[in-house]
Amino acid sequence: MTGAAAGRDTIALRGIRAWGRHGADPGEQDVPQPIDVELVIEFDAAAARASDDLRDTIDYAALHAAVVGIVAQASCRLLERLGELILDAAMRDERVVAARVTLAKPGLLAGATPVVTVGRTRPA
Repeated sequence: MTGAAAGRDTIALRGIRAWGRHGADPGEQDVPQPIDVELVIEFDAAAARASDDLRDTIDYAALHAAVVGIVAQASCRLLERLGELILDAAMRDERVVAARVTLAKPGLLAGATPVVTVGRTRPA
Protein backbone atom coordinates (compact mmCIF):
# COMPACT_ATOMS: atom_id res chain seq x y z
CA MET A 1 0.00 0.00 0.00
CA THR A 2 2.06 2.89 -1.21
CA GLY A 3 -0.91 5.10 -1.93
CA ALA A 4 -4.54 4.97 -2.86
CA ALA A 5 -5.16 3.33 -6.22
CA ALA A 6 -7.98 4.38 -8.54
CA GLY A 7 -11.26 3.91 -6.67
CA ARG A 8 -9.48 3.59 -3.33
CA ASP A 9 -9.60 6.04 -0.51
CA THR A 10 -7.91 5.79 2.86
CA ILE A 11 -8.74 6.17 6.50
CA ALA A 12 -5.80 6.34 8.87
CA LEU A 13 -5.89 6.04 12.63
CA ARG A 14 -2.65 7.48 13.98
CA GLY A 15 -1.39 7.98 17.49
CA ILE A 16 -3.24 5.10 19.12
CA ARG A 17 -1.57 4.18 22.38
CA ALA A 18 -2.90 0.98 23.89
CA TRP A 19 -1.61 -1.11 26.76
CA GLY A 20 -1.05 -4.83 26.49
CA ARG A 21 1.04 -7.81 27.54
CA HIS A 22 3.16 -8.63 24.51
CA GLY A 23 6.71 -9.80 24.04
CA ALA A 24 9.04 -12.76 23.68
CA ASP A 25 11.60 -11.83 26.32
CA PRO A 26 11.22 -12.99 29.95
CA GLY A 27 8.97 -10.68 31.93
CA GLU A 28 7.58 -8.74 28.95
CA GLN A 29 4.12 -10.23 29.39
CA ASP A 30 4.07 -9.80 33.16
CA VAL A 31 3.10 -6.12 33.14
CA PRO A 32 1.10 -4.18 30.53
CA GLN A 33 3.31 -1.98 28.37
CA PRO A 34 2.47 0.71 25.82
CA ILE A 35 2.02 -0.28 22.20
CA ASP A 36 1.75 2.54 19.66
CA VAL A 37 -0.45 1.66 16.70
CA GLU A 38 -1.16 3.18 13.31
CA LEU A 39 -3.83 1.58 11.14
CA VAL A 40 -4.42 2.54 7.51
CA ILE A 41 -7.27 1.03 5.51
CA GLU A 42 -8.15 1.40 1.84
CA PHE A 43 -11.71 1.31 0.54
CA ASP A 44 -13.92 3.01 -2.03
CA ALA A 45 -15.46 6.05 -0.33
CA ALA A 46 -17.46 7.21 -3.36
CA ALA A 47 -20.79 6.42 -1.69
CA ALA A 48 -19.82 8.29 1.48
CA ARG A 49 -18.60 11.31 -0.48
CA ALA A 50 -21.95 11.45 -2.27
CA SER A 51 -24.25 10.72 0.66
CA ASP A 52 -22.49 12.29 3.67
CA ASP A 53 -23.88 9.31 5.61
CA LEU A 54 -21.86 7.38 8.21
CA ARG A 55 -23.38 4.10 7.01
CA ASP A 56 -21.56 4.56 3.70
CA THR A 57 -18.09 4.75 5.21
CA ILE A 58 -15.95 2.79 7.64
CA ASP A 59 -16.67 3.65 11.27
CA TYR A 60 -13.24 4.67 12.51
CA ALA A 61 -14.45 4.96 16.11
CA ALA A 62 -15.39 1.27 15.99
CA LEU A 63 -12.01 0.44 14.42
CA HIS A 64 -10.23 2.35 17.18
CA ALA A 65 -12.16 0.46 19.86
CA ALA A 66 -11.33 -2.85 18.16
CA VAL A 67 -7.60 -2.03 18.04
CA VAL A 68 -7.47 -0.99 21.70
CA GLY A 69 -9.42 -4.10 22.70
CA ILE A 70 -7.16 -6.45 20.75
CA VAL A 71 -3.99 -4.95 22.21
CA ALA A 72 -5.44 -5.15 25.74
CA GLN A 73 -6.96 -8.64 25.52
CA ALA A 74 -4.58 -10.62 23.31
CA SER A 75 -1.17 -11.75 24.50
CA CYS A 76 1.32 -12.24 21.67
CA ARG A 77 5.01 -12.99 21.67
CA LEU A 78 5.53 -11.14 18.38
CA LEU A 79 4.30 -7.78 17.11
CA GLU A 80 3.78 -9.52 13.76
CA ARG A 81 1.13 -11.76 15.35
CA LEU A 82 -0.53 -8.83 17.10
CA GLY A 83 -0.59 -7.02 13.76
CA GLU A 84 -2.26 -10.03 12.14
CA LEU A 85 -5.05 -9.94 14.73
CA ILE A 86 -5.62 -6.24 14.03
CA LEU A 87 -5.62 -6.88 10.28
CA ASP A 88 -8.25 -9.60 10.81
CA ALA A 89 -10.48 -7.05 12.56
CA ALA A 90 -9.95 -4.38 9.90
CA MET A 91 -10.66 -6.76 7.02
CA ARG A 92 -13.96 -8.03 8.50
CA ASP A 93 -15.70 -5.20 6.67
CA GLU A 94 -15.94 -6.41 3.06
CA ARG A 95 -15.53 -2.83 1.79
CA VAL A 96 -11.91 -2.77 3.04
CA VAL A 97 -9.69 -3.80 0.14
CA ALA A 98 -6.34 -3.37 1.90
CA ALA A 99 -5.02 -2.58 5.35
CA ARG A 100 -1.66 -1.87 6.93
CA VAL A 101 -0.87 -1.74 10.65
CA THR A 102 2.29 -0.40 12.24
CA LEU A 103 3.09 -1.36 15.83
CA ALA A 104 5.80 0.13 18.01
CA LYS A 105 7.10 -0.59 21.49
CA PRO A 106 8.36 2.86 22.52
CA GLY A 107 11.71 3.06 24.26
CA LEU A 108 12.07 -0.70 24.67
CA LEU A 109 15.69 -1.05 23.56
CA ALA A 110 17.72 1.41 25.63
CA GLY A 111 15.70 4.25 24.16
CA ALA A 112 15.29 2.75 20.69
CA THR A 113 11.81 1.88 19.49
CA PRO A 114 11.25 -1.35 17.55
CA VAL A 115 8.58 -0.94 14.88
CA VAL A 116 6.86 -3.64 12.81
CA THR A 117 4.53 -3.03 9.85
CA VAL A 118 2.32 -5.73 8.37
CA GLY A 119 -0.26 -5.46 5.61
CA ARG A 120 -2.86 -7.34 3.69
CA THR A 121 -4.70 -6.86 0.41
CA ARG A 122 -7.97 -8.61 -0.31
CA PRO A 123 -7.67 -10.97 -3.28
CA ALA A 124 -9.33 -9.58 -6.42
